[in-house]
Amino acid sequence: MGSGDGAAAFVHPALLYRGQDEYLAGTVPFVLDGLTAGEPVAVAVPGPNLALLEKALGPAATSVRLLDMSEAGRNPGRILPGVLLPFANAHDGRVRIIGEPIWPGRRAAEYPACAQHEALINIAFRGRPATILCPYDVERLDPAVVTEAAATHPVLVNGTGELPSTRYDPMSVVHGWNRPLERPPDVPTRSFTVDTLRALRRFAVDRAAALGLPEPRHADLALTVAELGTNSVLHGGGSGELAIWADDDHVVCDVTDAGHLADPLAGRVPVAPDQPGGRGLLLVNQLADLVRTHTAADHTTVRAYFRR
Repeated sequence: MGSGDGAAAFVHPALLYRGQDEYLAGTVPFVLDGLTAGEPVAVAVPGPNLALLEKALGPAATSVRLLDMSEAGRNPGRILPGVLLPFANAHDGRVRIIGEPIWPGRRAAEYPACAQHEALINIAFRGRPATILCPYDVERLDPAVVTEAAATHPVLVNGTGELPSTRYDPMSVVHGWNRPLERPPDVPTRSFTVDTLRALRRFAVDRAAALGLPEPRHADLALTVAELGTNSVLHGGGSGELAIWADDDHVVCDVTDAGHLADPLAGRVPVAPDQPGGRGLLLVNQLADLVRTHTAADHTTVRAYFRR
């Protein structure tokens, strides 16, 4: 798997594997080749695959940064700012990463954020010296997921070799999953302005507690509401609307305002220490277990999920 045209080229292949043998055949040489070349290597894959790969690497595993993606990437919006970019920023020269954000059994509600993440990697790493290999279990994932991998990855790798993707179009995935977020019927809403932000936080915590959110998560939800509410006041026309409800094993917090979110990477890339603002959505991604957004010319909705 080459490094592209020039040392600074970003390479982003999808590994379309069938079974453990193809998984290991596509990942172990990738890691070992990186170590041989002196490239820092990180592996962020779900727990069972992490154990499989660590065992196959043997002593070489001690030279690799190993992360359980089901924890580090539980919220897909956390992967770029919390996993991929920090590793790349910590090293000079080319880095090599295996990132598996989509796996069988992941909740369907999480997939749109995963697909957008895979697309946005290409924007966030454009021109950077990095190779990020993304495995896809083609036997157990929905065929539509595998098809969409061809739009988010310029190179496809399978058991017979690699080839360029003829369907590569990452921004079509970003825009395609920018869909209206429907609320359940009869969910009560609460309007707010700058003068009612403090009361809004109290309302949100009381409502979430009544819906079963455990006390240790109350502070996360309160801070999320504070950040989203402040964003609405500053960038969304001075006011907004909050709704909170229970969805299976999550409490869902939904804020809508009259603003437009122009940057698809907002909340998904670290902010320079000297940059004023821009940290609200980044913090929300760190606090919540899932974040979904929908933006249009005249309104934006940000939805955060918290496990009950």
